[in-house]
Amino acid sequence: MKKVTIGVDIGGTNTAIGVVDSEGNVMVKDNISTPSHGDIDLYIYDLAAAIKELIKSVKLLNQDIEILGVGIGAPNGNYYSGTIEYAPNLSFQGMVPFVELLRKHFPDLEAIALTNDANAAALGEMIYGGAKGMDNFVMFTLGTGVGSGVVVNGDLVYGHDGFAGECGHTTLIPGGRLCGCTSLGHLEAYCSAPGMKRTAFELMAHYNANDSLLADKSFKELDSKMIFEAAEKGDKIALEVFEKTGEWLGQGLADTVHHLSPEAVFLFGGPTAAGDYIFTPTKKSMEKHLLPIFKNKIKILPSKLKMGDAAIVGASALVWKELEK
Repeated sequence: MKKVTIGVDIGGTNTAIGVVDSEGNVMVKDNISTPSHGDIDLYIYDLAAAIKELIKSVKLLNQDIEILGVGIGAPNGNYYSGTIEYAPNLSFQGMVPFVELLRKHFPDLEAIALTNDANAAALGEMIYGGAKGMDNFVMFTLGTGVGSGVVVNGDLVYGHDGFAGECGHTTLIPGGRLCGCTSLGHLEAYCSAPGMKRTAFELMAHYNANDSLLADKSFKELDSKMIFEAAEKGDKIALEVFEKTGEWLGQGLADTVHHLSPEAVFLFGGPTAAGDYIFTPTKKSMEKHLLPIFKNKIKILPSKLKMGDAAIVGASALVWKELEK
């Protein structure tokens, strides 16, 4: 019998759901809206219905299937309690007992578990991706923010209260840029996709770079993909954005290495599609900031998870980890 898991990724706008096989392939998937109405019971009902429809459709493809459980990746997801806690970009207020509510719809499933989205990505990398066989590594997700998942001795680190691993909120520059969390100078404010955009505009103002390929872009429309495309064409501002982002990110990674001594650091997210433009300066900066005992030992690797399915696959990996217990 083929054993499969279900992955659920809850975003501020949409919730992605998929049935994933043991090799990390998404067999079927769907999306529902993450509502703005704040009615958690109605949302859970809709989510459960969507999951049940996917189960039906995958069993039509292959009758010989066993559903092992549901893994959920969510902002401010607490693995210990199964709750989503005060998530700023969701309409559900306060402490939401998410696993408890969903389990009422699936009482026979062996495992239902929840964690935050970056932790889910780390688990996906460990179960299905480039971290197979690694007991000590860190996953950094670069996107709207900078998230991270920490694996030590083969286990995801949750800490005392379930929220360990917020490396993106390391203070990089005291008193620096305002971070989305309202503190100043965090790594996220410099190395996220919006952080790269802010760097581009700062550089254009500094150099009065009216000839840059980015100069006619508004703040709202500019994104990290446009910066990459400009860098490929030799645009000096775009190239310096990647140099500076890599320098800052490498400094942050060096701090993480000093704390954890991982075998590797994996980078995932939109900006990593730029390849060497981001990886080369990041590696150079990390090595510059490392203690001698760590130099030339730590790999910086791109995630091997498929970008489009990574959130679903990562969440589904949580089930396999649960079943090991």
